[in-house]
Amino acid sequence: MTAPILMDPLATDNAAEGALLRAAGPVVEVELMGGVRAWAVTRHAAARALLNDERLVKSAQHWAAFQRGEIPKTWPLIGLAVPGPSLVTTDGAEHRRLRSIVTQAFTPRRVEAMRPGIEAVTAELLERVAAAGPEVDLKTVFAFPLPMTVIGTLLGVPEQDHATIRDLYERFFSSVKDPAEVPAIIAGLNAFVQGLVAKRRAEPGDDLTSALLAADVEGGPLTDAEAAATLRVIIAAGHETTVNLISNAVRALLTHPDQLELVRKGEVAWSAVVEESLRWTPPTSNFLFRFATEDLPYGDAVIPAGDAVLISYNAIGRDPAQHGVTAEVFDVTRDPARILSFGHGPHVCPGASLARMEAQIALPALFARFPGLRLAVADHELRPSPSMVVNSLKELPVLL
Repeated sequence: MTAPILMDPLATDNAAEGALLRAAGPVVEVELMGGVRAWAVTRHAAARALLNDERLVKSAQHWAAFQRGEIPKTWPLIGLAVPGPSLVTTDGAEHRRLRSIVTQAFTPRRVEAMRPGIEAVTAELLERVAAAGPEVDLKTVFAFPLPMTVIGTLLGVPEQDHATIRDLYERFFSSVKDPAEVPAIIAGLNAFVQGLVAKRRAEPGDDLTSALLAADVEGGPLTDAEAAATLRVIIAAGHETTVNLISNAVRALLTHPDQLELVRKGEVAWSAVVEESLRWTPPTSNFLFRFATEDLPYGDAVIPAGDAVLISYNAIGRDPAQHGVTAEVFDVTRDPARILSFGHGPHVCPGASLARMEAQIALPALFARFPGLRLAVADHELRPSPSMVVNSLKELPVLL
């Protein structure tokens, strides 16, 4: 029997780890920190098939190792693997019930209505960037506050709480935190969203949190626990993926000046830059978890019933079977069809269109405001965040 591939939580080259996983097969057994075993989906076709397979579910009730008590509450990734009752941990009718409430906020019409506000926030932040120059950490002064302001406004989260949220989620997504800190980090996140639920129960406002609590769909309105877990998911997905999308796209363009020049000349649309960035450096490295309800064969592998499955977007995005022999190349002229970086199937990210629009507004505005923008350090000196879940930089130092 082939030994599982050890996934390094301190990996500094996500693309190399993705290539290693992809070369081992479309579905491969892996070992995560703490000796936790799982299966990684590493190729585009396999992901499309398995993300639609009803035998892979989101509820940890089907995770045999967890149910046997083998996964401690201090495991660094427990909050991602077992995050509580929300649209990302349910399936079937219950998932559709929870998802239907959330997707009402992300219809094409409502997302498009956010455009003027996003443009205004972008312009204000670029002035702050200019004032902070000539060298700035673009992640801190631009890539983070833009989506955090957007999702905060949407949910009714005041700006004074944004720094707290960033700190909590950076520690939450970290794969190298002290196990003793894990319960406190999760408790901190839960306390924040529970406080938001309680505040909006008492004082409803014109925001998505109040709308979630007031919605009455088939199966009844959200309970406080469901609302809190759903808000935790929305806040995480609503800012973290877009922070990484913007940061990774800027890095890619600054290290590929020929590609940047194509966009500046108008030969390629900024939307193409966004799609290629999503493929080449996806905001999410590996998405945890789905669980097999029965023995599940795929190719030469069989995922045993009760085992956990992660989706390796690092590996999938550069799959040559989907993207050709140049899959490792950052190429904004590439056909962007069938990018999977926001998921696929019933659990595809409902806020994907908002994230795309934020990036499509932010990137051209940034490069127009600072045409001489360049990295302040060599590319190899940029430090990745220590996470096997998010594809993030600790900071993005640039010269204006």
